[in-house]
Amino acid sequence: MDSSTLRKQFDHFRILIIGRANAGKTTILQRVCKTRENPEIYNSAGKKIDPAVLMACRERGLHDIENEMVFRNTPGFIFHDSRGFEAGGHSEFDKMKAFIASRSKKRRLNDRIHVIWYCIPMDEDGRSFTNAEVMFFSQCDTGNIPVIVLFTKFDALYDDEFEELISKGVSRKDAEALVPQHAKEAFANGPQIKLLYSCKDNQRPPRCHICLPDMDKDDADCGPLIERTAEILDDDVLKQLFVSSQRTNLELCIRYAVERSLARHLNFTQTISSRIFGKSDLSCHIINEMGGWFPKTSVRFG
Repeated sequence: MDSSTLRKQFDHFRILIIGRANAGKTTILQRVCKTRENPEIYNSAGKKIDPAVLMACRERGLHDIENEMVFRNTPGFIFHDSRGFEAGGHSEFDKMKAFIASRSKKRRLNDRIHVIWYCIPMDEDGRSFTNAEVMFFSQCDTGNIPVIVLFTKFDALYDDEFEELISKGVSRKDAEALVPQHAKEAFANGPQIKLLYSCKDNQRPPRCHICLPDMDKDDADCGPLIERTAEILDDDVLKQLFVSSQRTNLELCIRYAVERSLARHLNFTQTISSRIFGKSDLSCHIINEMGGWFPKTSVRFG
């Protein structure tokens, strides 16, 4: 699908973000959208909601998963927030399930949920799955919507790994450098990951997981999250919509433009320049197709 057709039919990529209170959800969304600003909130009818009204609703314990969160500098993304199930028990869980089921039946691809990010913070005592996680992965039918688990605040595991390295005689300087990788390796072999992907315990395990440390820092890197999300999208239209909507990783746009659009038009008997800039309608098609992987890119030929 060329860039103009894509933008006419699908102008938003929808993400449902789920997680406990203080799981770092808002911080992650700000990092993904490269902003420190709070999102603007719209109701299901597209009307902007006054922040004072939202605050009053939150103080009364009210929350509407249908509300849309949009960051002004990244309008291609629409986020829906499902607050932690512990806040409302089965009631909140049932609302979330109904929301996913309802959105899955939408006729327009633009109105469906395209991916789910499930946040689990690593800074809490025990760092184990709560009943909310068990309920979600054992009872929630997400259909064809891919789910990625985000282990947020992953740097909370660094202190234990640091002390273990020090106890083994590693210098403090070397230990600081080794901690991130050691924490990932230890976690990969830990009980949380085994439980997460257990077919016996989870009817619908996630497509993948990602560890996100230091998201509260100014130089936080959410590139791995963007890349993994793009990788697990099976539909090429959705993949192009996601890649072209994000503005964090330009290299990702270039890579997909080359791998998905340019490479399949090339053969060993023609150079890239002759293939793209040759005097044919094909050259216009290739350039227009490549442009679809970049945000707000339009290509015109005189």
